[in-house]
Amino acid sequence: MESQEYKKSKVIKIDSKESWEHYISYATNQNYPVVVHFSAFWCVPSIIMNPFFQKLASNYQDVLFLTMDVDEVKEISSKMEIKAIPTFLLLSGGTPVDKIVGANPDEVKRRVDHFIQSTSSNKSIVETMK
Repeated sequence: MESQEYKKSKVIKIDSKESWEHYISYATNQNYPVVVHFSAFWCVPSIIMNPFFQKLASNYQDVLFLTMDVDEVKEISSKMEIKAIPTFLLLSGGTPVDKIVGANPDEVKRRVDHFIQSTSSNKSIVETMK
């Protein structure tokens, strides 16, 4: 049986330039911070980070969590200057403000926590997307 924690997770898979633009535009308009996990299906460290990223997303209802396979949406990966995977990109107002390269859950959590505290919003993204 799946835990409640994972059911609340709001990680959205980006599979096209259009879906990227849609969600980034939405988050920017709603003033939501964005955390993106750039990965690849063949990259073991990326795969290992997926459950961690799901759990992290379940802890923040006012943040948009996205995941993207760098091979599926090369244009965005290139535009965001993703040169290694996994990479975690933190965006505010559609602009990158921090980048974490590598599969280091403690470092990712620490930097995401700091990022969220510095950009916190009173709204819940989960409620506005319903």
